[in-house]
Amino acid sequence: MTYSSFFQNQPVVGGVNGARVVVSRSFADFTPQASFDIKKCDVHRLEEGPPLKAELTREQGLQYYRIMQTVRRMELKADQLYKQKIIRGFCHLYDGQEACAAGIEAAINPSDHLITAYRAHGYTYTRGVSVKEILAELTGRKGGVAKGKGGSMHMYAPRFYGGNGIVGAQVPLGAGIALACQYQGNDQVCVTLYGDGAANQGQLFESFNMAALWKLPCIFICENNQYGMGTSMERASASTDYYKRGDFVPGIRVDGMDVLCVREATKFAADHCRSGKGPIIMELQTYRYHGHSMSDPGVSYRTREEIQEVRSKSDPISMLKERMLSNNMASIEEFKEIDVAIRKEVEDAAQFATSDPEPPLEELCNHIFHNNPPLEVRGTNPWVTLKSVS
Repeated sequence: MTYSSFFQNQPVVGGVNGARVVVSRSFADFTPQASFDIKKCDVHRLEEGPPLKAELTREQGLQYYRIMQTVRRMELKADQLYKQKIIRGFCHLYDGQEACAAGIEAAINPSDHLITAYRAHGYTYTRGVSVKEILAELTGRKGGVAKGKGGSMHMYAPRFYGGNGIVGAQVPLGAGIALACQYQGNDQVCVTLYGDGAANQGQLFESFNMAALWKLPCIFICENNQYGMGTSMERASASTDYYKRGDFVPGIRVDGMDVLCVREATKFAADHCRSGKGPIIMELQTYRYHGHSMSDPGVSYRTREEIQEVRSKSDPISMLKERMLSNNMASIEEFKEIDVAIRKEVEDAAQFATSDPEPPLEELCNHIFHNNPPLEVRGTNPWVTLKSVS
């Protein structure tokens, strides 16, 4: 994707009779790179934490902005399609938390692995799946990433193991993926994500224990968005220091609304794992703008004023945009052009997601096994049989 070619070397156009004025700015006018102070991370069982400064190039900044804005627009479109009853069933939206997905992906390699809970749309996108395939999956269409049979919570991509619908169930699976990395000696890590609502699950602590014993290259990340379903973390957890929950496992608490903070902390955590020191826990302090899921209005246990305050003071997209503008790393026109392109991409994807056909009944049971001869599958009654083709 090319950056703002329209605004490069444009002549100044005079505004006559309401004609549009285009202000000329060449790429050479912009600051190519800048250094930013980032919030200090709280640490547990570590002598030092991630750096307090982060370097950002103009290209990186525009890339992060594009990723976060795409996820935001995609989620707002999913909200609209759900309210129109085009998307049905479970649907957990990610808007507000975009800096987590963008920052993590910027710090790991494409060959590394990632597994998350059911708020998975953002990670599906950062792991390489198109908006079109994500929205088509949400509407249950053939062109969806899981061929319309997975829905909101079950999307997958190479080295992305979903979307998992059972609270906390992905954490031991992530430890298993990290065990495979260690066994194969491929210098890869597994990022295993869960929410503050899952942080009190017994299976987490079993996974922490095994990962520590075997020194598995696993980054356990708690995306603490302050509320598990409709319960604030203070009402659900005797200790809200989730980064300390591993006890014998080192931990860091990170500003999850700052993409640079997340990126630097994840780099630090990945280096820790790759150097053979075993697992590490990260707590990303973030916030969701929507309710827990689309069935939750999200304002019965918190105020609209609280949500608005976070939007106005800590929005991850606005923070990055302001940083870049104040350091002359991009222009307002450039951001507007990116926004227009993203809106079009999401609108086109929504058009596809509402017009693509649903998968036919005969494909219902396909892909039960990865590589198996065709087999018969019993339907809802003994006289209906379906075939499963790998």
